[in-house]
Amino acid sequence: MPNGGYELLKPNSVDKTPSPRSSHRLVSAIALLTLAAFLLSKSAPYLSDQHYRSSLGAHDNFEASVGQCVASTVPAASPPAPVNPWSSLTISEIVQIQDWFFAPEQGLNLTQGDVAVVSDNHLDAIEAYYPPKAAVLDYLSSPSSVGLPPRFARVTIHHGAAPEPIVRNYLVGPLPIGPHTNISPLTDIYHVDPIPYNARSFDTRDWESPEIYSNMAAPVAEAFEELFGGQAAGLPNDTLVVGGGGPFSFDGSFRRLWLSWRRNVPGPFLHPLNLYQYVDVSGTDTSQWKPLKIVYNHQVFDTTESFLEALHNGSLKRAPLPAQEDTDFSWSTRKRIGPQRDLDHLPGPRSVSFAGLRFRVDHEQQYVSWMGWGVYLGFDRDMGLSLWDVRFRNERIIYELKPQDALAQYAGNDPFQSSTAWLDRYFGMGHSVRDMLPGYDCPYEAVYLPATTFDLTGILSRDRAICIFEHDSERPLTRHLGYDKDEFGAAKGYQLVIRSIAT
Repeated sequence: MPNGGYELLKPNSVDKTPSPRSSHRLVSAIALLTLAAFLLSKSAPYLSDQHYRSSLGAHDNFEASVGQCVASTVPAASPPAPVNPWSSLTISEIVQIQDWFFAPEQGLNLTQGDVAVVSDNHLDAIEAYYPPKAAVLDYLSSPSSVGLPPRFARVTIHHGAAPEPIVRNYLVGPLPIGPHTNISPLTDIYHVDPIPYNARSFDTRDWESPEIYSNMAAPVAEAFEELFGGQAAGLPNDTLVVGGGGPFSFDGSFRRLWLSWRRNVPGPFLHPLNLYQYVDVSGTDTSQWKPLKIVYNHQVFDTTESFLEALHNGSLKRAPLPAQEDTDFSWSTRKRIGPQRDLDHLPGPRSVSFAGLRFRVDHEQQYVSWMGWGVYLGFDRDMGLSLWDVRFRNERIIYELKPQDALAQYAGNDPFQSSTAWLDRYFGMGHSVRDMLPGYDCPYEAVYLPATTFDLTGILSRDRAICIFEHDSERPLTRHLGYDKDEFGAAKGYQLVIRSIAT
């Protein structure tokens, strides 16, 4: 029979009472162990000293050979130039620029972004504007004699209060703000001026504003209750919530999107309700926002009235409500459910640099060096982490290494999924970065760097936006089997990782 997870060596029926002979054997064994311990204690000083002196190479001072653990702090790096020309704006720089724009003498009539509506003027972006490549290369070639290129910022304003609402990018500088600081429209290559207001940046107010509930949800409130047993009135106790899918426009002549209604539970995007509304949110007069189509259970209705008519006359093909036993939606949370897997209670493998970290970091200038490699780091709201002036043994290999965009093309059998295509630069991958979790996103010994971004909600700063660590890939970089002298060999596959996660 099992006992504590192990099988007994003999049946339970066997008599476990010790015999006299076994007792004598036990006493004899104890006596022998005591004698051995006594003899060992007498010879231990000589044996231990000789053994360790031999194994340690006969150090003259054995005690001095026992050192301390190496500190886990990262060694300081020495950048090729003292100032990172691609560094992000600091919090103080952003605040200074923001205050300068809000000054009455600028005449911009700005409203704070966190309380602004679409018909207000408000700041949408404040970030560093990278200097020309030629000027940076001159500075890097001789930083002691060539001055740092002037520092500028790109500022985007949504002019929603203008007679003809537009979006415009501005070039501001030189920084810091002073008597010589100017503002001018940014009309360099790749910048459209002005940008149509319907083509403005990602804005959750397009589907979270009160007009979405008054103009779109309220007319079908009866259907929400009858078909889903829920309500969506823009209140804290709503059982239904909404999400929007892009693209919202193609040329800026309109702004439209599909609304997806979902259950108000953790991970609502995993609980769609098979009812979708195609809505027009063009312009700044939200009273003119209106629904264009409704799709429910694969049935298309051109008007809200035709949908409600089908609901009332019985011609609507209804999707069945979930059974009572299927209304536990906790499966979409991050909480672990189900039995624990075998040995999952034990801690997993962990990377440790016992001799100390083998890379260097300049925290202030965000410069990293490793095994002859060197790189400056940059960070912006649209795409997040970027690498600059990548060198190997002081030879520039890459000037700029930066993602230009990321496309998420959705798919499905409903209008929301089948028409959604996110260009992730649009809503800001850098602004979506969160503090990384030590031991999960990065090893415990990783070094972290901060990042700061700005959007219409204000300044967002993350202390652990970037992590840096070295790890063993557990596969050789090179390996070869040969038969001549020094022909066989392998090289360890160590890697330096510079990581940022936008989710």
